[in-house]
This record gives sequence, structure tokens and C-alpha cells, in this order.
Amino acid sequence: MRFDYHTRYRDSFKLLAHPHEKLLYGTLVAALALLPLVASSFVLGELSYVFILCIASLGLMLLTGFTGQVSLGHAAFVAIGAYANAWLMSKGVPLPLSILLAGLITGAAGLLLGIPAIRVSGLYLAMVTMAFAIIVEQLIGHWGSVTGGFTGLAVEPARIGSWSLASPKAFYYLCLLVLVVVLLGLLNMLRSAIGRAFMGVRDSEAAAYSLGIHVRAVKVAAFAISAGITGVAGALIAYHLQYLTPDGFTLLLSLELVLMVVIGGLGSLRGAIFGAVLISMLPVAISRIKPWLPAQMATQFGLEIFIFGLVLALFVLFEPGGLNGRWLKLRALLQSFPLYRRDTFKRQKRYMKSERYR
Repeated sequence: MRFDYHTRYRDSFKLLAHPHEKLLYGTLVAALALLPLVASSFVLGELSYVFILCIASLGLMLLTGFTGQVSLGHAAFVAIGAYANAWLMSKGVPLPLSILLAGLITGAAGLLLGIPAIRVSGLYLAMVTMAFAIIVEQLIGHWGSVTGGFTGLAVEPARIGSWSLASPKAFYYLCLLVLVVVLLGLLNMLRSAIGRAFMGVRDSEAAAYSLGIHVRAVKVAAFAISAGITGVAGALIAYHLQYLTPDGFTLLLSLELVLMVVIGGLGSLRGAIFGAVLISMLPVAISRIKPWLPAQMATQFGLEIFIFGLVLALFVLFEPGGLNGRWLKLRALLQSFPLYRRDTFKRQKRYMKSERYR
């Protein structure tokens, strides 16, 4: 029996599908909780940024991986969440409430975008969302009275009452807590009726219609919830950056988010985490190997974009299931070792099993 790529959807929202994974993830959570005791402030700052990108990747994964809607404009939702949180904090709104309200404001923006956007699909939907990102970027730059315009907007330090969260350790725990809450919320939501409706629309809109699912309402809801989660990531990134400018929320950020969900593995929350970790670590890895490259290549403009594209092409060609697909095959290998067959792990062809691949 060959490894079927569709098996990854059966546990796409079951992080604890097997008993031994409870020990694995429990150990991981314990290690992350104890890491600030030994890690430097630089490492904690980098990991906080990774956690923020994981939240944004989870938001896009809900829309693209679980509902089948392509978006090239999620950088706009990150920007809306960041600026909304900064403005709310400047008005004296407490931190937990400001993050929640920033997510709701961004979700409302996603709702407004989703209502007209569901009339198109595929490439046309990607163009609509990309146009939305460009419009938001220009709006932020010219709305100086609220956003500070192109000169930027300073963000007040994170604090809850008299307790400051500006230190790297406190902010690390804040980002980790929000990531865990978002992940657990999505796990429970995807097991509910609305989550299964998302996946039904993704696999076949015609079949979803026949089962009584209101496809348009589901698509709009996916846009709103996805935008809200991404807005929460934007609220946290405002504290991380401490100074907001429109240049930090360009189309390149949207492309990075798309890379995260594709490389991580579409239709998998675990894959969204894997992809975010890989893409967030790539710039650091590139900076480390630059001294070993020829001077003409190391100073070449666009080297990072080229490497991002190369990584994406390699995954599409050799591992369409992404990092999550590779993890599932590795887990199956370990479970069946040493009684396994070589052809068990060969890629199996798809024969139009779903409208999603047409």
C-alpha cells in the first residue's frame, strides 16, 4: 500500500492523533516555556518574531489551505492589525483588549473584502487581494493624522497596568501564549461544523451546495476569520517593531506568507508552523552563508528573493506535500521500521480525486 498524499488531510487538524505525540508536543511546550531561563535576549527576540509569523501563517492557512481561497494581500491585514493596535494603545486601551479589538477590526476589513471577492476565484481572486494590499499600503501612507503617514508611527511599550511587557522575556511569553490560544482555537473550530464546511467548500463547491452548505457565506466567513487571526499577529508585530512605517507591510510580506503555507503543506496547521519557522529562519541562514559566497554573488541585489523562489520550486517539484507531508512519511517510516517496503513511500499520482486539483 503506497503512501497517499490525501492521508495528510485526515489528521490535518489533529496534532495529537497518536499517543506518542502527546509526549512529543508536551516536551516541546515545556522546552519553550523554560527556554527564556537560558537563552539570550537576541534569541528570545528572534523567537518572538517567529511566533508572530506562525500566527499570521495560521490565519492564511485557514483561508488558503482549508477553504481553497488564494490571497496575495494578507500583508494588508497585518498592517491593519498593527496600526489599529498602536492607535488603540495611544488612547489608553489596555493591552489584552487592544489586541482583541485589533483582531476584530481586521476581521471586519476581511469581511468587507470577502463580500465582493467571493464573486471571483483563482487568479482573479489573487489579483483582487493583491490590489487590496496595495490600496491599504497607500492609504496608510497618506492618512497621516492616524497612521503617521510615510514618516511612521511610534508604538507605546507593551504593558498591562503597571506591569511592563517590554522586556524580551515577557514579550516572548506573550507571543507564545497568543500562539497557543490561536492554535487551540483553530483546532477546535476545524472539528466543528463550520470547519468541516470550510474543507467541503475547498474540495468541491458543487458537493457542498448539494449538502446544503451556503458556499458564499462560508467563503466570506473564512475571509473574516482569517483576517482577524492575521490582525492579531499584526497587533503583536507592532510591539516587536516599536515603530511602524508602510514599508514594513509591502507585497513581499504577502508573498512570504504564501510561501509559508505552501512550503509547510496546504491543509495542515502543523504545516503552517513548519513553514513559518523555515521562512523566518531563511534570512538568518542566508546572512550566515554570504561570507562563503563569491563577492559578486553575495552583493547581488535580490539574492534572498532568488533563494525563496528556489526553495519554493524545489518543494513543488520534489515534495508537493510540503514539510508536513515529509513529516507524515517520516512518522510512517518510523512506525513501520524495520518492516517496511521501499515503494510504500513513493509519490502516488492523483487522478482528479477532487475539484481542488482541476
